[in-house]
Amino acid sequence: MTLLIVLIVVFLVLAVAVVFASLRRRETETAIGQLSRETRKRDGGEPAIRPAADDAPVTGRDVEKAAAIERRPPEIEKASGADLSAYVPPDPDTLGVTRRQFLNRSIIIFMGLSLSGFGAAVLAMLWPVPKGGFGSKIRVGKISDLSAQITAGKGFLYNAEGRMWMTNYPSSAVEKAKKAYSQPVLNSMEAGIVVVYQKCPHLGCRVPSCATSQWFECPCHGSQYNQAGEKKGGPAPRGMDRFVTEVSDGVLNVDTGTVIQGPPIGVNTTGQEAEGPHCVGGGH
Repeated sequence: MTLLIVLIVVFLVLAVAVVFASLRRRETETAIGQLSRETRKRDGGEPAIRPAADDAPVTGRDVEKAAAIERRPPEIEKASGADLSAYVPPDPDTLGVTRRQFLNRSIIIFMGLSLSGFGAAVLAMLWPVPKGGFGSKIRVGKISDLSAQITAGKGFLYNAEGRMWMTNYPSSAVEKAKKAYSQPVLNSMEAGIVVVYQKCPHLGCRVPSCATSQWFECPCHGSQYNQAGEKKGGPAPRGMDRFVTEVSDGVLNVDTGTVIQGPPIGVNTTGQEAEGPHCVGGGH
């Protein structure tokens, strides 16, 4: 994008230069009347054409007539037919390029570069995202294995590839969850796993887990969320955001390229309260 802006600026500067050169050339070709100071100084000594009377002053018109005569091509005496040779057109490459041709070609080149930069930017935007990693669909693993890992991690499991947290979700809260979440989010919750995006919906800080309170607690501005990612305190405008999830044959798949906004303030499907001291702040 920066390259495109630079090319546009160069194009505008070049266009201004072309207009200025054209106006200057037209002014030079049609200039009649006032003589420049340099011309008057150069012609101040000996006039190009003597006036009719020796005592009459030399005027600017006399100087202009003399200059016009000097610009006339010399007369060529006609030769006999025997002396004439066949006309051979000059080679265009040997003539070089004029200033106008140079400017025109420069404009075309810069326009081509600008369009190329714009086309490259469009292709980069439309180019398909490579498979694997954040922004793609990730095969996380079997639900049973993930649940065991969450328990071993004292209630939390982090997946670096998907930039997401996973916690166990109680089956007793599924009915409440159906009233607060869309089906793409419920797919994993019904299987017993909550999947939340690591980024705080307040200002985008990464939210870590707190082993003592068993909540997610943002160290930047103190926002707090229960294990289901539902807001419990702080300046966050909603709960932690979610991903589209699928469970097929007991295997959890998460589409990290589709982020779903977290639940609104007040949603608390599990009723979980802090189980110990908070890692950030003094409570909610």
